[in-house]
Amino acid sequence: MDRRAFAYLLPYWRRLVLVLIISLVSTATTLAIPYLSKDLIDTALVGRDLAALRRIVSWFIALGVFGFVLNVASGLRYTRVSAEILFDMRLSLYQHLQRLSPRFFARTRLGDIVSRINNDISEIQRVAAEAALAWVGNVLFLAGSLVMMVWLDWRLSLVALAPMPLSLVALVVYRRRLERHVAALRQRSADIGSFLIETLQAMSLVVASNAQGRESARFRGLNGAFIEALMTMQRVTYFAGGLPGTLLSIGSAIAFFYGGLRVIDGTLTLGTMGAFLAYQMRVFAPAQALMGLYASLATARVSWARVCEILDFPIDVTERADAMPLPVALGDLECDAVTLTTDRGARVLDAVSFRARQGGTVALVGGSGVGKSTIAYLVTRMLDPDSGVIRLDGRDLRMLKLADVRRQVVLVEQEPTLLHATVAENIRYVRPDATDADVRRAAAAAGIARFVEALPLGYETLVGERGLAMSAGERQRIALARAFLADPAVLVLDEPTAALDAVAQRQVIDGYQAVMRGRTTILITHRRELAMAADYVVVLDGARVVDEGRPRDLAARPGAFATLFEIDRASGVEA
Repeated sequence: MDRRAFAYLLPYWRRLVLVLIISLVSTATTLAIPYLSKDLIDTALVGRDLAALRRIVSWFIALGVFGFVLNVASGLRYTRVSAEILFDMRLSLYQHLQRLSPRFFARTRLGDIVSRINNDISEIQRVAAEAALAWVGNVLFLAGSLVMMVWLDWRLSLVALAPMPLSLVALVVYRRRLERHVAALRQRSADIGSFLIETLQAMSLVVASNAQGRESARFRGLNGAFIEALMTMQRVTYFAGGLPGTLLSIGSAIAFFYGGLRVIDGTLTLGTMGAFLAYQMRVFAPAQALMGLYASLATARVSWARVCEILDFPIDVTERADAMPLPVALGDLECDAVTLTTDRGARVLDAVSFRARQGGTVALVGGSGVGKSTIAYLVTRMLDPDSGVIRLDGRDLRMLKLADVRRQVVLVEQEPTLLHATVAENIRYVRPDATDADVRRAAAAAGIARFVEALPLGYETLVGERGLAMSAGERQRIALARAFLADPAVLVLDEPTAALDAVAQRQVIDGYQAVMRGRTTILITHRRELAMAADYVVVLDGARVVDEGRPRDLAARPGAFATLFEIDRASGVEA
């Protein structure tokens, strides 16, 4: 654990101090109980004092009940505080993920992310809720018991505690091994999670490819690796907790023998020996518990390290402290010598320049992998260019508030994301306060209104997980309706008609032209009809702009634009 972990505790320090005070009182109460056994034996039993017997038994009952009430109070209060602290931690991780760029999600398996935000945080929460308070209580009780044992008889205490250093050495040695094996177990668990998410999302491919047996075998292999890692960790865990405990047990047996000899010799009273044994037995339990908690803390350290790997991942896009607001935008968008490279050093965009004037439609066309979709991420500031400038209404996007940029520039991705919610909720996602009439108008503009209204539940129809209850074209048009409802100054459409037929495509063209009249549209497309419907076309090839101009001018002369769509026609496919 590092300083960041303790930073989550600071807002709750008053409540934690109160829990600590209650724990101190509870420990003091519990420590008084074994000492009563000395008076019980020496005064009440050996002295045959009935009044003392009643008094001591009453104290036993009173202290037991009082200690129980204090334990319940401190436990419940700490459980709530720890749950709130761990939620803050999970929220911090989630918010950090929200700020990471598409690059992170492209290179990181979803199952691994889910494992860290769910399993690892849950493990930290389990240790914090169950172990931390128990650790405090056990340390206090162990320290108090040792003081009472020394006070009762220091020589007997030395004999009983002689194996303690060896126990601590064994615990430290096995803790280091345990952390390594816990990290391996966490990774095997994440591998299984990633496999399940990947194959469940691609179940139609698995079945259509007759790969059920192959994927089951992969699952079996991953599970076998998980079981092997689990068994290895358990073996180390048993030694980490069992060996130190065994050494302490040997010390207890030696203390029993030595104390018994002294009682027989008359150098130690029977009551003192009884009280000492009571404390000795109570030392054994917290010592064993602390050793087990030490192992639990080792697993929490591994989980925290895995969480920190995400928290330490650099954020590509940040908002300047002096960022300017942009409540209203005209929609004049310009890319000026924009260059972007991948982590491997390959150029995705190389000094790309073009301008989308207010009220115009610019089509970006070109083959696959030439950087068209990357431009969509740049103009919405999900990525920042390595060099060059992207301007909105003449102002560098990096000088503007992020929320304003993303309110004024809206992207509809090629594979749009729908939530497991109703059609209306998916359309309304960008504007939770939109009226039903607003939602219906947006759906009509996207050409999806007639289809939705024909459904048995209409706009209250669930779209299913990732929208899979709808066809690809229906998902695309719902996403378009959502973008239209946002009412942006600049609308970026990445292959908006890839899953649509010619009639639906015409509806989409008419819809965005009506909705975006007087505002700016950027079309990323392989479709000739969409490109021809634009006011201006920018042709990309090899990460650079190789041609640009009005679509009819480009189509009329030999060049990259004409070649691109001639190839499509020759193959019988309209891109």
